[in-house]
Amino acid sequence: MEQLNVGLTVTGGLALVVGLLSSPLDRSWLSAPLFAFLLGVALGPYGLQWLDPTGWGDTKQLMQETAKLTLGISLMGIALRLPPSYPFHHWRSLVVLLGIGMPAMFLISSLLTYGVLGLPLLMALMIGGAVCATDPVVASSIITGGVAKENLPEGYRHLLSSESGANDGLAYPFVLLPILLLTLPAGDAWRDWLGMIWLWEVGGSVLVGIVLGWGVGRALEWSETRGYLDQPSFLSITLALTLLVLGVGELLSTNSILAVFVAGLAFDQEVGGSERSEEDNVQEAVNILLTMPIFILFGLIAPWDEWRALGTQGVLLALLVLALRRLPVIVLLRPWLPALRDWPITLIMGWFGPIGVSTLYYATLISSRTGYDLAWTVGTLLVLASMVVHGMTAAPFAMRYGRWRQRYS
Repeated sequence: MEQLNVGLTVTGGLALVVGLLSSPLDRSWLSAPLFAFLLGVALGPYGLQWLDPTGWGDTKQLMQETAKLTLGISLMGIALRLPPSYPFHHWRSLVVLLGIGMPAMFLISSLLTYGVLGLPLLMALMIGGAVCATDPVVASSIITGGVAKENLPEGYRHLLSSESGANDGLAYPFVLLPILLLTLPAGDAWRDWLGMIWLWEVGGSVLVGIVLGWGVGRALEWSETRGYLDQPSFLSITLALTLLVLGVGELLSTNSILAVFVAGLAFDQEVGGSERSEEDNVQEAVNILLTMPIFILFGLIAPWDEWRALGTQGVLLALLVLALRRLPVIVLLRPWLPALRDWPITLIMGWFGPIGVSTLYYATLISSRTGYDLAWTVGTLLVLASMVVHGMTAAPFAMRYGRWRQRYS
């Protein structure tokens, strides 16, 4: 019970600090995720030893479930933050990013892991799948603050939000393919991947998201027209929808993470007007309340000994993945992405593809399904590298771009 009270104190106190100092933190090199991670390290076994996660049961399973919940609520916030018509008006850009860019990032990350660490190809592919998605939680901390809104174009922020919202769920097939090839005969693996994974777990999740999102949106409109809805209930309804979709998605063995994002988009087509004023509250709740616990937990269970065992190869891999996983792909795809009108915003889009909570989720999923903890070790090292490098450069790059735009506009 004492551990629980310490955890509640730390999480609540940190959320208050981040909320009260949101503007200075937004303009500093210390992002909220990195701040929470460092606090977790300070309180954990390698710091003050006030919290000992080893007594909480299976820490990787705890991380997996916490990451899934955090992703779900974050994806709902992203879906509500986007203009309702955005995915339909900009579907070509999303198809390019998700259909060409994401597989390319998967292959680049996998080949870099294979070449630098010398792992078996299937293991390298699993790690490449875990890190290929653009994380919505860390991305939100980069593109939703005052600095981003003041300096970065709206089109860029919407494009990165929609990409990060969709590709977390779509990373699932890339992670599962090497797992299936490792655990089943090749013919059975490909059949399950095309049939079960793509047709049911991905396709079924889209169907579940559309039905539940549209249904709850219609129910909200029905309740409001009859005077049954108290306006402040909107936030609780969106959070309840997230939990409903996560639960139904898991019960039906579909990809519940993708289902939440689709449900948010479908819900957003049915609501409007005064309800949309609450969207910022949804996202703010995600940033302050839910980013904190997941990264505090990450700091508590960070595998420092395993990271040290990787040595210079781990550092080299982190640098190469951050430099080559995304930037060359975005530069090559720029002609098909109208939101990237000038080269500076193209370079920013190519640079800020953070690795975060989605990688924590998939790394634990790989570990639980295969027993290979190396995916957890390498994946979490890349998450730490992304938090440090992307967190430290987000505000300076955004402000530099703002000055450039003022000078040449």
